[in-house]
Amino acid sequence: MYRYEIIIYWSEEDEAFIAEVPELPGCMADSKTYEEAVNNVKVVIEEWIETAKSLGREIPQPKGKLAFA
Repeated sequence: MYRYEIIIYWSEEDEAFIAEVPELPGCMADSKTYEEAVNNVKVVIEEWIETAKSLGREIPQPKGKLAFA
């Protein structure tokens, strides 16, 4: 299990919850519910890491809390 920070917010434009992983560029998912957005982004994290490995790219180590409210 990876421990990357996930930022979740509601997008009026998309009418969906957006879940982003700031440490993994382009890693994000969306859904109509908060819970589904979290579950979807977990899948995308795995896919992001698998793709990075197959391309020989470095995988960032989770740094913990990056954003402050």
